[in-house]
Amino acid sequence: MGGTAASFHSVPRNTAPNLTEQPAATAPARQVLPAEERYAAELAFLAAQDQGPRPPGWALTPRAVVTFVCGSDGAELALPGGGTKMAIAPKFVGERALVERCVVTLAGERGLLLTGEPGTAKSMLSELLAAAVCGTSALTVQGTAGTTEDAFRYGWNYALLLAQGPSAGALVDSPVLAAMRTGRVVRVEEITRCLPEVQDALVSILSDRRISVPELTATEDAVVSAAPGFTVIATANLRDRGVSEMSAALKRRFNFETVAPIADPDAEATLIRRQAVAAVQRAGAPFGVDDAVLDALVTVFRDLRNGRSAEGWDVERPGTVMSTAEAVQVAASLGVSAAYLPGGDVLDLLPGHLLGVVRKDDPADHARLLGYWDGPVRRRAEDGSAMWRRLWDLRGSLR
Repeated sequence: MGGTAASFHSVPRNTAPNLTEQPAATAPARQVLPAEERYAAELAFLAAQDQGPRPPGWALTPRAVVTFVCGSDGAELALPGGGTKMAIAPKFVGERALVERCVVTLAGERGLLLTGEPGTAKSMLSELLAAAVCGTSALTVQGTAGTTEDAFRYGWNYALLLAQGPSAGALVDSPVLAAMRTGRVVRVEEITRCLPEVQDALVSILSDRRISVPELTATEDAVVSAAPGFTVIATANLRDRGVSEMSAALKRRFNFETVAPIADPDAEATLIRRQAVAAVQRAGAPFGVDDAVLDALVTVFRDLRNGRSAEGWDVERPGTVMSTAEAVQVAASLGVSAAYLPGGDVLDLLPGHLLGVVRKDDPADHARLLGYWDGPVRRRAEDGSAMWRRLWDLRGSLR
């Protein structure tokens, strides 16, 4: 993926428009829109385009959900009877078969657990699936060591509780309970960060599909049953330190799907460029990083992640996760630097950003990065690549 570039800070092909030239009134009110708003036009089109059978409570057919997540392969879909056509853009880079299994799990109203290393787009996939299935990704519980059982069950408005005593009006629905009432998808991020006794609150919910409210016993509100369409999508970074092992009972109530790093280097490079461009645009600047620099960035990340270079040379893998998400952050940082702190080749900034990534977990990873420079970087420089020669000359900036 490496290449020769005469000027590494030149504006690349397909440069994004200069947002600084737009009037201030056009600036977005929010940094990031949820998937259901960002892709509202596609979701509305797919709902009208595919009139096939839908599971209870679903906004789209299962086939349309897969198309929404994976794209239409460049083909323009047409509405019944002709008229408007639309090509659906891919939003998740991964195996279509994985997405299809996820959709089948949700259609069967079974819990879905997305596992894998950090930075493999598990959260993004869960957001896309929730938005397509039920129209909202907002019903979310963020798992932490401080998450309590109330986040999975319910709480109380204590002012009303003191004034009226236990009543349905004083009950505060958790995102899980709200999803049960409305037959929607609830997302549980980082479920293994929750304590085991908190996690296990989901066991009876996923088994019985109802929540009992003992304080309202003998009233019609004592039990809340799940409406058709309710299910749970959870994510887990099982590599993280400090995680809480899930109980066997809870594991049995989920279908596990592992989200792997992107296998295709060209697809990964395209994704990194697209997301980095969007991040720099949000910062109010054009993206001015050359494609050759991004190619070098992706090459380094993939070599260190896989423990082997594209040429087949062995590479000592660092302990930190060299994820696509980290690569996007580095590419975005290079873009912001090129826009707001210009001066010299943006390629010169790459080693410093890489060092910041690899030293997050283990100080010994510094030596592994130097070893990578003494191996593949040096050998590529000796092969005559101007870009890799420049990177080799920058080895001193890694000390």
